[in-house]
Amino acid sequence: MDKKDLAKYIDHTLLKVDATTEQITKLCQEAIKYNFCAVCVNSSRVSLCAELLQDSPVKVCSVVGFPLGAMCSKAKAFEAECAVEAGAVEVDMVINIGMLKEKDYAGVEADIAAVVQAAGPKAIVKVIIEAAMLTDDEIVKVCGLAENAGAKFVKTSTGVNTSGATVAAVELMRKSVSAGLEVKAAGGVRNIADALAMIDAGATRLGTSSGVSLVTDGSVNTSY
Repeated sequence: MDKKDLAKYIDHTLLKVDATTEQITKLCQEAIKYNFCAVCVNSSRVSLCAELLQDSPVKVCSVVGFPLGAMCSKAKAFEAECAVEAGAVEVDMVINIGMLKEKDYAGVEADIAAVVQAAGPKAIVKVIIEAAMLTDDEIVKVCGLAENAGAKFVKTSTGVNTSGATVAAVELMRKSVSAGLEVKAAGGVRNIADALAMIDAGATRLGTSSGVSLVTDGSVNTSY
């Protein structure tokens, strides 16, 4: 795989709390220049990205319930609805981890389904499971819940609360969903070898704040 092919896997990400309009604009310009799959931003920045990317193939992705996932489902659904109205075509939502830990599986699935319904036909939903905080059994379980709820991706991590993606987690997630669902690895991709290892393990998308480094000099700054 050459770097041009690798670029198509990348969600070029900027989720820092102090991100400025200038930085978001640069993110979009880089995404166009390097032909990244998408930009991933907080919901308040979606409209700007949609405007800047309207004549390009780069998608706009918004996080929802980020980074904790512990807010009520109505709040997540409303944020998703607002993001889609502003131009997001992908939504990366964080599960309620505490709810999963206490085995309220119906609650977890309903939480995901609320976001899927709010996103509607205009946007796909990726479910951030925060794999580093889960047991293998919990990873398998929540992947099934995400699929049942209508999500299109399961995603390893926020890159904020815990360590990022691992090859083992990606492999397990890939095995835990049907062929129709995709896997996004976020965080923990430090160089080309790491990126290729995630892809070999089953990732079809890579979330990183340093996509430019990956497709130019092969190194990555893993901070979000």
